[in-house]
Amino acid sequence: MKKKLIIIFSILLGLIVIGSGFAVNYFYGEAVKRGKEVELYRGAEPASANVEAENNILQEAKQWYQQQTFETITHNSYDDLRLKADFLENEQSTGKAVILAHGYRGHKEQMDDYVKFYYDQGFDILMPDARGHGESEGDYIGYGWHDRKDYLGWIDILIEQKDAEQIFLHGNSMGAATVLMTSGEELPQEVKGIIADSGYTSVKEELTHQLKYLYGVPSFPLLDMTSMLTKIRAGYTFEEGSAIEQVKKNTKPLFIIHGAIDELVPTDMAHDLYEAAGGEKEIWIVPDAGHTKAFTVAPKKFQQKVKTFIEEHLAE
Repeated sequence: MKKKLIIIFSILLGLIVIGSGFAVNYFYGEAVKRGKEVELYRGAEPASANVEAENNILQEAKQWYQQQTFETITHNSYDDLRLKADFLENEQSTGKAVILAHGYRGHKEQMDDYVKFYYDQGFDILMPDARGHGESEGDYIGYGWHDRKDYLGWIDILIEQKDAEQIFLHGNSMGAATVLMTSGEELPQEVKGIIADSGYTSVKEELTHQLKYLYGVPSFPLLDMTSMLTKIRAGYTFEEGSAIEQVKKNTKPLFIIHGAIDELVPTDMAHDLYEAAGGEKEIWIVPDAGHTKAFTVAPKKFQQKVKTFIEEHLAE
């Protein structure tokens, strides 16, 4: 009888181990591995309420973007990945430049809404594909953690090759987390400010939210085991990738934007980031806006607020 119990226990244990292995590999493929399309919302993406009639601002911006000719710039990362970005030089360049950071499983072209806005203010525009995205190399998604080091390289390129004297970083979603994580690094004086729209506090907290939101399952032990696998395959853990720890070290002016009805990245994360951040800071919670939808819901007010933030800090 004892021998049978040992055999049954061993079989059950083996099944648990095998099942856990499949689950961890599946979640790694869903969350971290490059190239897989993932449904980020349950059902349809929530519509932002009360979208303003002046959305022709966005339509005009997209049409204008399609008419521009971009230069391709390459950058070899600290771990020898070949990264690519589009660069648009302003015809009346005055030494101002902005880096636009796209979101999770996105690509640089998804920041097209913002290009005309910055160009009209005299900015050169750099739009990188994040590692593991678009035309950039990399077989995993860094969630902004390794990307923060890539952005130090992009900043140096703007200063050394494009004569940038005043640089702003502007990111959406994972791109917002990227610029927030970059804020905790030692940045050159040419960086004048950071704009983060719909950023998360940490990789672990965001994936914990997604496991519950999308799959209805608790984070333990799946998230912890996947974090260990990510350390082996991608070189970082979910605990390491913390925007909230990085913003504590921030010394640059910071503008946090977040939608009040964001289901993908909880709005509470914006408040947590704001409370933790060092340096001069402000926050705008946009009524009726979903994830990264502030510009869609209130384009005129969005432009006015971002322009005011930029003008206040250009000369610093």
